[in-house]
Amino acid sequence: MGRLRIGLLSRGSTSYSSKRLIEASRARGHSVEVLDTARFALIVDGGGGEVRYKGRALAPFDAIIPRIGTSMTLVGTAIVRHLEQRGVFVQNGSHAITVARDKLRALQVLARNGVPIPTTAFGKSGEDLGNVLDTLRGPSGTPVILKLLEGTQGVGVMLADTRNVAQAILETLESMKADVLLQRFVEESRGRDIRAFVVGGRVIGAMRRTARGEEFRSNVHRGASVESVRLDPTYEEVAKKAARVLGLSVAGVDMLEGKDGPLVMEVNASPGLEGIEAATGIDVAMAVVRNVEERLSEPTESLREVASLEKGHVVGELSLGPRNRLVGVTIAESKLDALDVRVLMVRRGSLAMPSPSASTRLFVGDTLVLFGKRESLDSLIARS
Repeated sequence: MGRLRIGLLSRGSTSYSSKRLIEASRARGHSVEVLDTARFALIVDGGGGEVRYKGRALAPFDAIIPRIGTSMTLVGTAIVRHLEQRGVFVQNGSHAITVARDKLRALQVLARNGVPIPTTAFGKSGEDLGNVLDTLRGPSGTPVILKLLEGTQGVGVMLADTRNVAQAILETLESMKADVLLQRFVEESRGRDIRAFVVGGRVIGAMRRTARGEEFRSNVHRGASVESVRLDPTYEEVAKKAARVLGLSVAGVDMLEGKDGPLVMEVNASPGLEGIEAATGIDVAMAVVRNVEERLSEPTESLREVASLEKGHVVGELSLGPRNRLVGVTIAESKLDALDVRVLMVRRGSLAMPSPSASTRLFVGDTLVLFGKRESLDSLIARS
């Protein structure tokens, strides 16, 4: 792998995570520049648009590592999406980040794909949510967790020990027009959880976070202690699957230790490096940079035949690498129809788009399910 020009999409270079990623990039011989998320301007037009940074056209980058804070989710994902449309490789894609940041949507995607989660409820009406309290509290009347959808680092997470307290909190939040999740409290994991750090589909390290004193939230920012932990294979597989179904190359997967096994609470698309590196002694930043190298070293095109049909027609899968000519264009602009090739489906992370429209734009990491003659698909590979 030659010298890469890497952009670190972040508000600054002073945080622990940013400094470590800069050090790791330079140690691997790459140049790296911190790109302040707040200093971009995006131009959207029919010609593919433009990305300006600090008033000038953004210089070319081989790869972007997004480190988008919660308060910058909207603008950060817009920048990533614009870069993707222009064919720039981004380690965690805009769709994956957007889904992971939406607590409810992420839980829906995880549950739909068989990833175990704590039982969760959502609604706008405090009265209607009150009606499901008894279901969440169970026959033993265990406490219930209330979470603001916009909260982070444990802020906006409340524990209600009784039904009356929970109902009062719901009524207060409803009057404030705040969106809230109700979640079954996992008593056996009170005050502790496990974070598994997943990079490139592998768990490279894990830590157990334990809350201080009577605190039930095990966030490091709230004073929790951390220790390295060797994951049971079940926990490791759940963590890898959670990152995979959300489409994240780099993820911090937070799991509760339930009596029947792991329960995924949240998947962080920009996980901090300080806690995991301190707990495990693993050079996580280096693993993140090496993942960028591996992704950019992948073949730019890969066709896998899925099924053979009559008269020489096949259904195959084409994975789009960062240098594939189809990246950044729509299906109509791809001219696949001239090769007598149909796009049956586009898979993007956990999202499947059957019968995509001609205006669907293709991004790095997309997998296209194609139908056509074998000769046509071979020609497509040659032209890509």
